[in-house]
Amino acid sequence: MATATQTSGSTLKAFEDKIKGQVEEGKSKLEQLEAKAKEKTSESETAAINRLKTAKQDIDRKLQDLKATHDTHVARAKADIDADVAKFKASVEELGAKFKTTKK
Repeated sequence: MATATQTSGSTLKAFEDKIKGQVEEGKSKLEQLEAKAKEKTSESETAAINRLKTAKQDIDRKLQDLKATHDTHVARAKADIDADVAKFKASVEELGAKFKTTKK
């Protein structure tokens, strides 16, 4: 039984590391965009950045909650987190693209 728990634990750790890496990448881009938004003092872009910060915090919370998730719900929780990360990254990229088009 200990082997199954260790395997499950290592699988969760690998998933957590993957998600953390993706979120950190998005966070880094978000910080760059935030600095640009502050330069422009655009309220709409600042509001979008704040929404993305909240989304990142939600992902972090879900990732933390995953450790306490019952084994029967882990796959679903991971899928939800993956979907949230994909939306987060896409939103960061979309906001970055807006900065590039308005910068010109």
